[in-house]
Amino acid sequence: MLLQEKLIAKVREKCATTPSISSCMMYGSFTKGEGDQYSDIEFYIFIKDEDIQTFSSSRWIEEIEPYDLLFINEYGTEVVVFSSLVRGEFHFLRESEMEIIKSFKDTGCFPDTMSMFVYDITDQLRRCLDHLKGDGPERMTDDNVNDSFHNFVNAWLMGVNVLKRGELARSLECLSHVQRFILRLIRVREKTADLWLNATKNLEKDLSAKLYHAYASITSKLDQVELHQAYRNALHVVEDLVHDLSGNYQFDVDKGMLRKLNDHLTLES
Repeated sequence: MLLQEKLIAKVREKCATTPSISSCMMYGSFTKGEGDQYSDIEFYIFIKDEDIQTFSSSRWIEEIEPYDLLFINEYGTEVVVFSSLVRGEFHFLRESEMEIIKSFKDTGCFPDTMSMFVYDITDQLRRCLDHLKGDGPERMTDDNVNDSFHNFVNAWLMGVNVLKRGELARSLECLSHVQRFILRLIRVREKTADLWLNATKNLEKDLSAKLYHAYASITSKLDQVELHQAYRNALHVVEDLVHDLSGNYQFDVDKGMLRKLNDHLTLES
């Protein structure tokens, strides 16, 4: 049994022996049959409203397994690094906030919602999880294709402009956004857009050698020449994607814009 699976079992047992906990659900790789020795463990835990003020999440987590680090990240999630170096995410919410689970429907597809069930004394959790069943949001749409292209242009132009200014680090940061929007277009082309929000996941398995090489060509280290070439390659990759997708999607694209961007990259700052 994986260490993560042992921790999941401990969380389930701890929920059942903590009177202030109403419900617990899990999300992430282990609910999709993809968990391995490198995966995180991730939970939503609902506390009885009357106990939320006195509940100590840090003490509760420590009783699951000793940890070396516990902090609240920029999204308000409690992130723990256990002493075993397994990473965990814990969202502690009021029982009255359980309906938030239904909003997860907008983030993707949940093929096995019962694998997300950990513990419940309210009879509400299964109903909320049932709401997540079925197909996720449709990603392969004209709007999403155009949104990805528009955001690509925006990130690309900003990245090139700061590159010309000599801000290499900032240009490298912009390049990561360029890559994200190109990957979304690639995901649409390859009909694997269920990973829309996490487009790099399983990329090595999902892409053909040709497309993976295309993606590699738009990566760079902190080097002016490499960055310049990555932005150049990004235009070529997007031009090919627009060509491939135009037969199935209504592009709001001025074909001359890509040529204009190419000329802008060539011009001296």
